[in-house]
Amino acid sequence: MLEKVVIANRGEIALRILRACRELGIKTVAVHSTADYSLKHVLLADESVCIGPPPSAQSYLNMPAIISAAEVTDSVAIHPGYGFLSENADFAERVERSGFIFIGPKPETIRLMGDKVSAIRVMKQHGVPCVPGSDGPLSDDPDENLRIARDIGYPVIIKAAGGGGGRGMRVVHSEASLLNAINITQAEALAAFGNNQVYMEKYLERPRHIEFQILADHYGNVIHLGERDCSLQRRHQKVIEEAPAPGITARQRRIMGERCVEACRAVGYRSAGTLEFLYQDGEFYFIEMNTRIQVEHPVTEMVTGIDIVKAQLLIAAGEKLPYVQSDVQIRGHAIECRINAEDAKTFMPSPGPIRLWHAPGGPGIRVDSHIYSGYNVPPHYDSLIGKIIAHGDTRETAIARMKNALAEMVIEGIKTNVPLHQEIFNHAAFRSGGLDIHYLERRLGLR
Repeated sequence: MLEKVVIANRGEIALRILRACRELGIKTVAVHSTADYSLKHVLLADESVCIGPPPSAQSYLNMPAIISAAEVTDSVAIHPGYGFLSENADFAERVERSGFIFIGPKPETIRLMGDKVSAIRVMKQHGVPCVPGSDGPLSDDPDENLRIARDIGYPVIIKAAGGGGGRGMRVVHSEASLLNAINITQAEALAAFGNNQVYMEKYLERPRHIEFQILADHYGNVIHLGERDCSLQRRHQKVIEEAPAPGITARQRRIMGERCVEACRAVGYRSAGTLEFLYQDGEFYFIEMNTRIQVEHPVTEMVTGIDIVKAQLLIAAGEKLPYVQSDVQIRGHAIECRINAEDAKTFMPSPGPIRLWHAPGGPGIRVDSHIYSGYNVPPHYDSLIGKIIAHGDTRETAIARMKNALAEMVIEGIKTNVPLHQEIFNHAAFRSGGLDIHYLERRLGLR
C-alpha cells in the first residue's frame, strides 16, 4: 500500500482524496497556496506544505514546488485530482522521473489520449464510433479545408486538438466563414494550449452528452462502470449530471461499454478514465477522453457501489482490480448538482466569507464539499464549492430527494447557483429526461 500521498489539488476533490486515503490507512500531505491555508483538507491532512502565492501558475501549476513537497515530506505518490496538472503528461513524466508514483495513467497514454486527433484515431481503430470529420489536423491548404467541410456538410465545428473545458471551439454554418474561423481557432489554441493544431467535425444540432467510466489496472484488466448523462450544460460547463443516462438501454450500455473497454485495453490504459460521447438519433459518437477522475464521479459510485478514488489508489499501489465486469450492477438512479459560488442569473463569481453553512441530509443524500461556516471563498479559483448527490430506487425518487436537499441547504454570506438548480428541477422537460446539450442555454435565453 502507498504509505504517504501528496494531494496536488484543492477544494472538494482534495478533501475527497484525503478521505479515501484515510479509509486505506494512507498518510496525506496537503499542498496549498497562501490563499488556501484554511481549506478543510489542509487542516485535516497529516502534513501540509505551502507551495506558493494565490495565482495557480505559482502554486497548483508549479511542478517543481509540488515535487519538492513530495521530497521534503518523504511521500511516495502524488494524486493530481482533476483540473490543474491532472492531464499534463509532462507533469506525470516529471513525477515518475523524480521517483514518485503518479496516481493516473502513464505519461505516454495521457499524451496519446489528451490530443483529440490521436485519440479519435485510436478509437476508430478499435471500432468506437466517432463524429464524421477531418480524420486528422487541418492543413494550411485553404482549398483542401473547404473541400473537407463540403464533404462533411455544414454546420461544422473547428476544435483545438489540445483543447478542453469548452475552450478552443468554433461552430461554422457557411463556407464564407470557414477559413477565418480556422485561423481564429488556431490562434486561440496556440495561446491557450501551446498547440495550434485544429481539426474539423460535423456539428450535431441537438446531441446529448453521454460518457462511460473506465477502471483499468497494470495487468490488462479493464472494466466499465456504465454511463453518465452530462447534457445539462452552460457554455460547455456541466451543471447537472446523472447515472444511468435516461433512455439508454442495457444493450446499448453493454455494446458501447465493451468497445470502450477494448480500446482502453489496447492502449495499455491504467487508473480511472472517462470516454465522452455525443449521442443523437440512437447513435454514439466519441469526442474525447478524460484521463483523470471526473467531477461527476459520485453519481457512478452511488449506482455501482464502487469507490473510484480508492480504486485509483489501489491501482497505483500495484494491486489488481478487485472486480470483473459481471460484478458491476447498476442499482437505482443518482443525480448530482454542482454548487457554485456565483450569481444564479448573471453567473458572476461570488467569493467571500460564508457566514452560515448547513448541509442537507436525509435518505440517499451525499454532500461532497470543503466549505464550512466561517470559510472564506477565495476569488482566485474555480467557483465550485460543493456537490449534492441524490440517489433513489428510481429517477423520480432521486429528483424528489434532490429537491428536498436543495430546499434544506443553507449557505449565507455569498450567492450560489442553488436557485438555478431549483428552477431546473421544476422544468417538465427535465423531469422527462433525455435533454440535449443546448437545452439549458435555450431555456436561459443564451442561444
